Amino acid sequence: MSKPILTGKAGETHLLLGNEAIVRGALEAGIDVVSCYPGTPSSEVPDTFFALSGAQGGDDYYFEYSVNEKVALEVGGGATLAGAMTLVTMKHVGVNVAADPLMTLAYIGTPGGLVLLSADDPGCHSSQNEQDNRYYARLAGLPCFEPATAQEAKDMVREALLLSRQWQQPVLLRTTTRLNHLRGPVAFGERAAKQTPAGFQKNPRRFVPIPAVARARHGELLKKLAEAAETSESTSWNRVHGEGKVGVVASGISRAYLADALQDPALTGKVRVFELGMSWPLPEKRLLSFMSGLQTLLVLEEGEPILENEIRALVQRSGKAFNSLDIRGKGTAGLSRMGEYATGLVRRALAEVLGVNLPEGLTGSPTCAVPENLPQRPPNLCAGCPHRATYFAVRKIFGDNAVYSSDIGCYTLGILPPLSAADFLLCMGSSISAGSGVSKASGQTTIAFIGDSTFYHSGITGLVNAVFNKHDILVVIVDNRTTAMTGHQPNPGVDVTIQGACDSQVDIEAIVRGCGVCNVQTVNPLKLKAFNQALEEMKAASGVRVLIAREACPLHARRLEGRKVTRVAYVAQQGEDVLACLETLACPAFSLVGGAGGEVRIDEDQCSGCMVCLQMAPGIKAKGRGE
Repeated sequence: MSKPILTGKAGETHLLLGNEAIVRGALEAGIDVVSCYPGTPSSEVPDTFFALSGAQGGDDYYFEYSVNEKVALEVGGGATLAGAMTLVTMKHVGVNVAADPLMTLAYIGTPGGLVLLSADDPGCHSSQNEQDNRYYARLAGLPCFEPATAQEAKDMVREALLLSRQWQQPVLLRTTTRLNHLRGPVAFGERAAKQTPAGFQKNPRRFVPIPAVARARHGELLKKLAEAAETSESTSWNRVHGEGKVGVVASGISRAYLADALQDPALTGKVRVFELGMSWPLPEKRLLSFMSGLQTLLVLEEGEPILENEIRALVQRSGKAFNSLDIRGKGTAGLSRMGEYATGLVRRALAEVLGVNLPEGLTGSPTCAVPENLPQRPPNLCAGCPHRATYFAVRKIFGDNAVYSSDIGCYTLGILPPLSAADFLLCMGSSISAGSGVSKASGQTTIAFIGDSTFYHSGITGLVNAVFNKHDILVVIVDNRTTAMTGHQPNPGVDVTIQGACDSQVDIEAIVRGCGVCNVQTVNPLKLKAFNQALEEMKAASGVRVLIAREACPLHARRLEGRKVTRVAYVAQQGEDVLACLETLACPAFSLVGGAGGEVRIDEDQCSGCMVCLQMAPGIKAKGRGE
């Protein structure tokens, strides 16, 4: 991890990931507390804080991986009530989980300052939806900042934290995947001198929102929003440049695409631009002044037409002065509510509103999609992943007669054939609850898959509910000893983290039994005979039963536990059993050379030595690696 983020001096410039720049900005503001639940595209922010927390100079803030986003915001909320400057990070769908405390924090306020990082994911690169969390800024009453460069990511989070402390109100920093994962030069500023948090100051008439208090605090929130609106009118993050009768209002990463598009000689110098870095509350006075004299206005924003609709409403309220203004947004030259924008798409939209014919080849791709001629590489479970063995065994015992309720994590990839072990998914932690609903409504055999981190996140309540309401469901907890999908972050059940052995482990089986489940087994899924026997016993039973499939993620085991791959599998004799293993297990270390009727081979560089294939096919043997 880059130590300059922690130790770099004011005036130095370093090349940083957008997420790393956010860390530096928080350090410059004097951050006291950071809490999170990891989720792409936000994960590098907490991971960087975590990696730096053990370094010299990194011990002046507290960091934690919380068990879910709601808990992370509650921990952060309590810290800021005690006067600590606080950053809470999560991906966009995590804000749904944290929405309950978020709404109330906006009412009671945040004395120490609190910024909530919502990392949105247009294009669903690693998410189940494309929700636009600018709506949360409006819903909760949060000032909202949207950086477009790595430099802005650093500077904006610093200012957002300082403004939050000044206003004593939470602030939303809304990023998107392209901003989180771009790299750019970042000029460092001074790290603020640390302030000792003032401690919690008792004030029940503010901090205990019973109805009488909440009604009064709602009025205070509206006053604070009015104060934030005045800041929005004057802040340098909202800037105007350029000349012309065509205007463009842009927010977020669209500002970067716009800057690139305006480098085209056919477009340069022909539009007036209003960049919204602080996008909520809207700087209405400056927007009205900006639009005065324009003939056409183009609104550039990824996601929902939030700015577009608000600007239309602002124009309507302003009367006849803007009756002739042609406002364009979604639907212009392919601008859509779906997916990401790109420089080529913005260039085409500008050309359309300007009536300019661009030379062929300059319009570019409408999105950031990969070229069609690239070979396809669908996401797949790694070679030796214990989830593969789990799904193979479950499918062998239950087949198509069961309904498979899936959840969020690597194991969602069980949807792919030939495993085909994911029939539906609602949200993080839903597999047990939703599976219980299917079982109760249909009477069908239902199996819920849930990972260890996801179980701690929000699966426990579903299990308690299943026990209390006497549901008939088999829960398979795929415990790979880490939070694998988002980068091997620790969770309450891990043995080893990047900082060494964990001495505060919370045992899943003890939790399951504590929830009232009597039929519980913990088995290694790589041992097929024992695992199949456990599944047969679970199949013959009824009620709530839990099978914990426990085996470490091989990547985690190699990286953090130091596990070595000393023996690998190889095909000793070609035959139907080996071909069946290829077709039913679908391990990526296997390949078929020569097409139908050809030879099955095992790549020993990919083989993790799990030896599941040896238990399936007599024609496969083991050997020392490199023999």
